[in-house]
Amino acid sequence: MFRALVLEASDGAPTASVQDLDDSTLPEGSVTVDVAHSTVNYKDGLAVVRGKPVVRNFPMVPGIDFAGTVSASTHEAVAVGQRVVLNGFGVGEGHWGGFAQKARVPGEWLVTLPDSLDTAQAMAIGTAGYTAMLCVMALERSGAAPDDGDVLVTGAAGGVGSVAIALLAGLGYRVIASTGRPAEADYLKGLGAADIIDRAELSEPSKRPLGAERWAHAVDAVGSHTLVNVLAGTRYGGTVAACGLAQGGDLPGTVYPFILRGVTLAGVDSVMAPLALRQQAWARLATDLDLAKLAAMTTTIGLAEVPATCAAILEGQVRGRVVVDVDA
Repeated sequence: MFRALVLEASDGAPTASVQDLDDSTLPEGSVTVDVAHSTVNYKDGLAVVRGKPVVRNFPMVPGIDFAGTVSASTHEAVAVGQRVVLNGFGVGEGHWGGFAQKARVPGEWLVTLPDSLDTAQAMAIGTAGYTAMLCVMALERSGAAPDDGDVLVTGAAGGVGSVAIALLAGLGYRVIASTGRPAEADYLKGLGAADIIDRAELSEPSKRPLGAERWAHAVDAVGSHTLVNVLAGTRYGGTVAACGLAQGGDLPGTVYPFILRGVTLAGVDSVMAPLALRQQAWARLATDLDLAKLAAMTTTIGLAEVPATCAAILEGQVRGRVVVDVDA
């Protein structure tokens, strides 16, 4: 038997409850993992609070991340006793996920956890932090360097934003943090932000296709009007790594930043990223992320607290990262 948070279909929003389940209920997969920790991401909030379209079938154990130890495996590359981490691949959406004490998945979805990270730290990073690392790597592939100038991070107090600030500052970049929570200024500066701007400067519909060149590069987790304004304020030849849609999935802008300033819009996908890229990202996280800063942005909850936390994250009331101790 194992404990899990189970979503069940109902009229409107799904119902969520912690249940005791038999191992026979686990889905198909070549590897069974004793989960130690999971985490709450924005997509988890959408799944638990709203269900569809994120959740594709019910009943569903949500949680797009988990970290733990392999307890059974028929996969040639995954051994019993191996510590592993999983992000994405539709887990918690179409395949039972990480808000449980056990998970069963295809072995090719798993990444070996770096020795320097424990399972709680891995889930303090989670998909949000792993995505932030993918964004940093996308900027680097475009040729970005600290000497280029400021890097803007939107949604700065959220999970992606918090880790992105810590990573970029640690790599020597001067970071501007955009947030709608002015009370978080000290928190963001503690992570390494040099300047704080109000998200209201970026979140309204753009009146001009181009604005003043304010930053060399950017990491955007917000989308919509915010991303349009980020692009309009990016310097000639800069790159914007886009990974989210907290404001919306639309892009109501023009091509002017691309054709007049040579700005690059680099899309970042964490869900289906190839294994080699995942391994590279986790290796970089193990060496480039200040674990003291990671601890400063992290809180821990139990399974029963997940639904309330998911509601809070959709309201923009969650700072940094939330780890789920599945045994608590």
